[in-house]
Amino acid sequence: MTTIQRKKTSPIAHLTPEDIEAIGVELDAIRDEVMNSRGEKDAAYIRRVIAWQRGLELSSRGVLLFSLFPPAWLVGTAGLSVAKILENMEIGHNIMHGQWDFMRDPKIHSTKWEWDHASPAEQWKHSHNELHHTYTNVVGRDNDLGYGIMRVDEDQRWHPMHLGQPLWNFINACFFEYGIAAYDLELGKNLATKERRRRPEFKSALKKVRRKIGKQMLKDYVVHPALSGPSFLHTLAANATANLIRNVWSHSVIMCGHFPNGVETFEKTSIEGETRGEWYLRQMLGSANISGSKAMHIMTGNLSHQIEHHLFPDMPSRRYAEIAPKIKDLFQRYGLTYTSGPLPKQVASAWYKVIRLSLPNRGEAAIRRPKAVKPVVASDPSARWRRASAAVAEAPAVVAASAAAASSAVAASAAAASSAVADAATGLAGTTTAQA
Repeated sequence: MTTIQRKKTSPIAHLTPEDIEAIGVELDAIRDEVMNSRGEKDAAYIRRVIAWQRGLELSSRGVLLFSLFPPAWLVGTAGLSVAKILENMEIGHNIMHGQWDFMRDPKIHSTKWEWDHASPAEQWKHSHNELHHTYTNVVGRDNDLGYGIMRVDEDQRWHPMHLGQPLWNFINACFFEYGIAAYDLELGKNLATKERRRRPEFKSALKKVRRKIGKQMLKDYVVHPALSGPSFLHTLAANATANLIRNVWSHSVIMCGHFPNGVETFEKTSIEGETRGEWYLRQMLGSANISGSKAMHIMTGNLSHQIEHHLFPDMPSRRYAEIAPKIKDLFQRYGLTYTSGPLPKQVASAWYKVIRLSLPNRGEAAIRRPKAVKPVVASDPSARWRRASAAVAEAPAVVAASAAAASSAVAASAAAASSAVADAATGLAGTTTAQA
């Protein structure tokens, strides 16, 4: 997973600055068309999904009151798992993106919604909406790349501890909501020093996370099981299983969005002076879709349309399928790859990268590439995206040219010295003759 700036062949080398900005203009037009047409059908959709999800959760928890009986346990656990996935993916995630704020319904608004998750909504919105969506796939800026616990690029120095990253990733999948809460807190960075640990902002955020986790555990592992009476342990196990299924599913969907084969990553310096067209292009190249049925799209929160979501994160999720053909056509007309595939393929591709990057580099990747030079904002806005890759590709020629130039300089210097000696000798001979 080498950053686009370090690749020998850039996938955007054929694009001119005018092409990139033209892409931005077309995408703005697509966005405006949809956003100006939002209305009752969109509002009815999200209200229907919320009603269906709440009904499913309530009925599933009712069935689990009798979870002592295996059929009730299976039916209740399956229903609760689906309800939790819907609440997190299609409802909570998208409401907190502001996709339904146009309705002006205080009950379905990004500023009011609190979801069934360990991470408080406000903290998640900061780390996800403000950071991840701004710095999508920028190595060192987007913590969604590896969540701060994995090696995500061949140019990152390998350490034996990386051998464990497939295990860390599996554990993270199983407890994903808690991993997200820790990630939103920037726990590793804030626990690193006594000064950061004592910061009032961190203490306040940590207190909110503890309170939220406490409420979640009280609901799932105390109150609901207690209402089940003799089925207490069975209901507790059902809730734990539903949370596990929801966590693994969410983790898989999100990994498929930014980690499969074909997805590009970017250097920190590449976003300096980034234009709107370049921002759009980065979202296009840094995301991947999942193909499947309408039911699968809903279960992923329509993040199966990850490319469309990253282009327009505040667009109602039900509209992504509508604009997908237009986006795909845009990719084709500008010679770009629209990365998409079925869920099993995308999950396998993402896990393959996790495992491969847990090992030392091999082959060409084992030859450490030179660090990209900090770019100067030029009149060509795409130049900083190409400069490093061009430098990598041209390095042998530059070395050869430098060697040739040095050899010529040495030869010229030798010739000049030889001429000077000859002139001096001639002059000396003339002087001697005159004296004689």
